Amino acid sequence: MTATSDPLGLAQDLVAGDYPFTRSDFRRISRMLHEDVGITLNETKAPLVYARLVKRLRVLGLRSFKDYCIIVGQAAGADERRAMAAALTTNVTRFFREPHHYEHFRAAQLPALVERARRGGRVRLWSAGCSSGEEAYSLALTVLAACPQAARLDVKILATDIDESMLDRARDGLFSDHAVAPIDRAMRRRWFGRERDRHGERQWSVGPELRNLVAFKAHNLNGAWPMRGPFQTIFCRNVAIYFEEPVQDALWRRMASILSPDGLLYLGHSERITSPEFKHVGMTVYGRARSDQAA
Repeated sequence: MTATSDPLGLAQDLVAGDYPFTRSDFRRISRMLHEDVGITLNETKAPLVYARLVKRLRVLGLRSFKDYCIIVGQAAGADERRAMAAALTTNVTRFFREPHHYEHFRAAQLPALVERARRGGRVRLWSAGCSSGEEAYSLALTVLAACPQAARLDVKILATDIDESMLDRARDGLFSDHAVAPIDRAMRRRWFGRERDRHGERQWSVGPELRNLVAFKAHNLNGAWPMRGPFQTIFCRNVAIYFEEPVQDALWRRMASILSPDGLLYLGHSERITSPEFKHVGMTVYGRARSDQAA
């Protein structure tokens, strides 16, 4: 194909590799990812897209990204399209990541929530974009430290992610010595056990109280929201940074609608909200604005 017949360079290979990956392929994948989960990719991400999806091509026995685009662009390829989105989303997490958030939650919200639960009230927390579960389990550990009987009260932590493979890891609840290093030793001894994984390696195993507090569910933040709330606390950290501003604004409005009037929303260290639905109350911590402020 000549430059004249391809003025946009759509047939140009963007990455040198064993599988043809053209600008046209990249644009189709980028468009589908934006439609499905709200994430925008520019061409500087082409090597990352190639590296993460080439594994899927090998599994499926395909010869090119063009063939892959055909599959994920059809209704029959819906499962693979979800696998594509999972492969292209970033899963970086650890126990008690950004510890100031847990300290703020412990001081500003937890005493009232524990009192509410002990009186028979309903307490709901949400870890949105939970990855392999460390954030949700960190919340559960913080709750159990203040209220050891929490798993027997009406206290639940919803933990959601778009990546089913990450959710499977979270449900397994097995973590290495390195992974649990940020957890206080007394907490580890009380709320974790020890067992061997499928490879025979000794791991730390999430105990029954932790498991009973957390429910892991597949969820796309840019899709339907079956949960009704309200939630007293939402952790949605380092998720919205991948969204364009209009997608972020829509997300904040939905978060505000499902957060209790005195609830708090915790974001990642590089994220900010300028939406009128929220007011800044701490370091990347936001509360709902009054209705007259948000009008």
